[in-house]
Amino acid sequence: MSQQDPMGASTGPKLSGMQKQVLGLYRGFLRAARTKSAADRRQIESIVSAEFHRNAKLVDRKSFLYIEYLLRRGKKQLEQLKSPDTVGLSYQNLDASQPKKP
Repeated sequence: MSQQDPMGASTGPKLSGMQKQVLGLYRGFLRAARTKSAADRRQIESIVSAEFHRNAKLVDRKSFLYIEYLLRRGKKQLEQLKSPDTVGLSYQNLDASQPKKP
């Protein structure tokens, strides 16, 4: 359990810049999901959670170029999701294009 300073901020392990970007992107998706209908929100949250957990397990943490690519792709998807005309997300399995771990 991480400790907190008197102001409520976590004093746990420091996150790298890239980790902060990934966490920020995840939170952005959850915030955007809140603007959609209840059913769409549940679907979006499920897809986003599954994608982030899948990539956390499959992508090598030292594969910086691939992580940066995923961040760029995620930011584009988030911008699309923020559009009032967009009601949900679709899931596409791209395992074939993913680099293999050594």
